[in-house]
Amino acid sequence: MMATCSVSGVEALLGELGVSGAVPPFPQSNILRKPIDVYRNYLANITSKVLDCDADLAYEAVQNANIRDNSDLTLVLPKLKLKSNKPKDLSREVFIKFPSTPLFQLPIPDGVHLRFFFSTVTLPRLILSYIGDRMGQYGRGHLLDSLTPPHTGEAAKKVIVEFSSPNLATEFNSNHLRSTILGAQIANLYENEGWDVVRMNYFGDWGKEMGLLGVGWKKFGSEVEFKKNPMGHLYDVYENISESFRPEKEASRKARDEGRDTAEIERQGIFAERDGFSKRMEDGQPEESGFWKRLRDTAIAYYTNAYEHLNVEFDDFSGESQVSPEFIVEVESVLKAKGVYEESDGSWIIDYSKHGPKSLGVSVLRGRTGSTSYLLRDIAAAIERSKKYSFDKMVYVVTAEQDVHFQKLFQALKYMGYDGLAAKLEHINFGKVQGLSQQLGKVHLLGDILDESTNDALDALEFDQTDHSEISNTNKSSQIIGATSLVSQFCGLNKRTTSYTLNAKRLSSFEGETGPHLQLCYARLCAKITESDSDETVLSNVDYIHLQEDPWTEVIRLLAQYPDVVDAAYKSLEPSMILAFLFRLGEEIENCLEDNNDNGENQEEDGNGSSKELPDAILAQTVLYKHARQVFNNGMRILGITPIA
Repeated sequence: MMATCSVSGVEALLGELGVSGAVPPFPQSNILRKPIDVYRNYLANITSKVLDCDADLAYEAVQNANIRDNSDLTLVLPKLKLKSNKPKDLSREVFIKFPSTPLFQLPIPDGVHLRFFFSTVTLPRLILSYIGDRMGQYGRGHLLDSLTPPHTGEAAKKVIVEFSSPNLATEFNSNHLRSTILGAQIANLYENEGWDVVRMNYFGDWGKEMGLLGVGWKKFGSEVEFKKNPMGHLYDVYENISESFRPEKEASRKARDEGRDTAEIERQGIFAERDGFSKRMEDGQPEESGFWKRLRDTAIAYYTNAYEHLNVEFDDFSGESQVSPEFIVEVESVLKAKGVYEESDGSWIIDYSKHGPKSLGVSVLRGRTGSTSYLLRDIAAAIERSKKYSFDKMVYVVTAEQDVHFQKLFQALKYMGYDGLAAKLEHINFGKVQGLSQQLGKVHLLGDILDESTNDALDALEFDQTDHSEISNTNKSSQIIGATSLVSQFCGLNKRTTSYTLNAKRLSSFEGETGPHLQLCYARLCAKITESDSDETVLSNVDYIHLQEDPWTEVIRLLAQYPDVVDAAYKSLEPSMILAFLFRLGEEIENCLEDNNDNGENQEEDGNGSSKELPDAILAQTVLYKHARQVFNNGMRILGITPIA
C-alpha cells in the first residue's frame, strides 16, 4: 500500500492522524516529494486565517529550519506586513492566536519569529510512511503525480556536465581531483532531478603540451618502461623534457620582459621541435597522429579504471583533439566577419579591451606557427556540442582559477551572435584545496592518490580494531574507506568556492565529521538492524508510540528534511549540503544506538530481576533504523560514496 504516493492518499493518512479536510494547495509546494511541505501548507493556511493575511504571503513567510536549528519551521512575521506598535514583541502578541492542531506543538515566540515544532505524536507515522512508500526514490524529483516528463510524454531536459578533464601530459593535481568529485556529484544532482545527463571528460590531449611530450618521447621514451607503467612513464618523460626545456623558456621570458622580440628564440631548439610536432599532429601526419592516438587510448583505459574507485563514469571521453576542424573554421570565419578577429605579429587575436569588457585583455586564438589555442578549441567545442547534443544547459566544473578563461569563452560566443548558446553555459567554479602531496606523499596520478589513500585507511583499520570493530580489516574495506575519505575531503563542508588546506588527521580519522566516521556510523546502523533479525511482515505492523520521544524523534525530524536538503543542494549546486546532512544524521543515529540500553520507558524486568527492552519498542526502532539506512543510501548515492556494508 503506497498511502502517500497520491494527494488523496496523503489526505487519507492525515485523516487517520486527526487532520481533517484537504491539504491546502499552494503552487510552490510539492507534497508528494517533500513531507515538510504538508506541514508548511497547513501552517501557511492557519496563519492566513488567524492573522487575516494573504495566504501566498503567509506561505512565503514560512521558512525551513536549518538542519541544526532548534525548530522545524519558522514563521517570519515581518514578511506578513502586520501592523504593530512593538514589532520586536510581535511574536508574543500573535502566538496565542494559533490553535492546537495534530501536526504542531504550540509555537514558541522568538522576537520577530514564531518557531514551530512538529507534533511527536503524528510525526513518526507520517514521515516513516513517506520514506517507506518511496525508499530509493525518497528525495528524488519528477516523481508520482508531478507534471513532469515521465507523466507528460515530454523529453527530459538535457544537460552536459564537463568535469575532471586532466591534461594527459602533466600530473593529476588537486584541482583535477576536486573537479572529478564535485563534477560527479553535480551530475548526480541533475540526474536526481530528472535531467538527461551527459557526463563529459574533456581531456587536455592536444596542443603544445602534447607536442612537448612528443619531443620528450623521442629523447627519453622507453618501450620497456612504458609497458611496465604506461602513465607513470609518460609523466616521467614529460618531467624530463620540461627540465631540458626550462632554459629556453626562461630566455624567452627574459626577452619578453625586456621588450625584445621572442620570435628568434622560439624558432629554434625545443621550442621549434615542440611547435613542429604539435603542428604536424594537427595536420594529421602519420607518426605524430599515431603517437597521439596511442597515448589517448592508454589514458582512457587508465582513467576509466581509476575513476571506478570513486564511482565516477563518463558518457563521453572527449578532448581538445576531438574538436572538428570545420567548427574551428566556422569560429574564425564568423569572428572575422564580426570584425573582432585580427592579425597581430603573425598571430590571430581577440582584443577584448576594444570590444568589451576591457578587463578581459587580449587573447591569442591562433599562434604564429598556425597552431590553435585552447580558447579557440573551447569556443568551437561549445558550438559543436550544441549541434551534436541539442542540450538545454552545459556546465563546466572547473577551478575558480579559470574564471577569466570562461568569461572570454562566453563573451566570444556573444561576439559571434550566439547569445542563446552563451546563455545555456555556466562555469561552476570551486576553491583550491592545498596540501594533497603533503598528506599523501609524492603523488602525480589519480591511481597514486587512490593507492595512498587506501594505504592510509588500511593503517587506520589495523591500528585499533576495538573502536571500529563493525568494519572488517580487509583490502576492500580500506579501498572504500580511502575513497570515502577523499570524497568527503574534496567535497568539503563549506561552499565550493571556499579554499582550504587538507587536514591530515581528518583523512583517516574515525572521529568527527570525516568520511571514515560516516562509514562507521553506517556500519553500526547496519549491525543493529541485523541484530534485530525481524520479519518484514512483523515490521509493517509496528506501534509508532515507541518513537514519540527523544532521541528517536530527532532522527525522524531530520529524515523529514532530506528532500528539502537535496532540493537546496540542487538549486545552489552545493553537494556539501548533503554531506553536512549525512554527518548530522550519523550523529543522531549514534545517539539512538547509545541510548538503546538506557531507555527506561522501553524496558521491563525479566524473571531474574534484570531489565530487557520491550519487543514492540525494538521493532519500532528497527523500522526507524531501516528507513534511516535508506536515506543514508540515497544521500551517499548522490555523493558517489559506496556504503561499507
